[in-house]
Amino acid sequence: MRVLLIGANGYLGRYVADRLLADPAVQLTALGRGDDADVRFDLATGSPGALTRFLDAVHPGVVVNCAGATRGGARELTRHNTVAVATICESLRRSSCGARLVHLGCASEYGPSQPGSSTAEDAVPRPGGPYGVSKLAATELVLGSGLDAVVLRIFSPVGPGTPAGSPLGRLAEAMRRAMQSGDSELKLGGLGVQRDFVDVRDVARAVHAASLSAAQGVVNIGTGRAVRLREAASVLARVAGFGGALHELDSAPARLVIPGPSPEHPGGGSPPATYPYPDGCGTWQQADVRTARDRLGWRPRIGLEESLADIWMEAACRI
Repeated sequence: MRVLLIGANGYLGRYVADRLLADPAVQLTALGRGDDADVRFDLATGSPGALTRFLDAVHPGVVVNCAGATRGGARELTRHNTVAVATICESLRRSSCGARLVHLGCASEYGPSQPGSSTAEDAVPRPGGPYGVSKLAATELVLGSGLDAVVLRIFSPVGPGTPAGSPLGRLAEAMRRAMQSGDSELKLGGLGVQRDFVDVRDVARAVHAASLSAAQGVVNIGTGRAVRLREAASVLARVAGFGGALHELDSAPARLVIPGPSPEHPGGGSPPATYPYPDGCGTWQQADVRTARDRLGWRPRIGLEESLADIWMEAACRI
């Protein structure tokens, strides 16, 4: 099976590439903007015609799209998350390859959920910010393309390689600074937010399974269990061996607050830095993962503690 992987150098794409390369039946070609891609192509600016010619030459059986942007203004997010997917869909429609499309969406497309509920694929999407809007528009393009396509809505991916700017990445960095400076306490805020954290390696397994399946439409990829950031912080402290106290600041529940470095306090301290939780999903999100189990034969295997331990190992290397 020849697979064209778009976005192989991103956080999710790296693990998808590793998973696909581990399958001896897969011949993998990586397309992206970087110099290390097999083929350089910018989806946000490249023409559908050029991509169509490449598809006809390579003739993949599956196209996996892991490319996109998580931060930036509305124009940038639209360019990288929506226009890029329009280019992929148009190129596949024009091409004679007949490839199946596996597109990575995200739980931000759903927006805020009712606390205590599990979000199924038939929930009405109400994205809470430009990122979710740009990703939902891409999903609608895929679903309306007439292609053999599946959209995997990834909930909150964690594990090795977690971006330093993500909530769990910031927690690990704050803990690293506290341990490096010998602080006996760590003040954190906004830890009441609850998310469905799924390990990035399990996400890669889901992409592999979707590539081989006949599933179409939207499929949620999560664990089916929401976890408070407070609980994640406690687990991270345990795996890091942080013996100090964790003090929760009184802050808005959908904002993560950690001590911010300053000229007077380079290791952290006052005033704390406040970050909005970036996904626009409010205080709660939890996946209904029955479709992934029934149609992909997929279940998550890696627990949150292992994911956090891997995040910490990377942060600890900076001590």
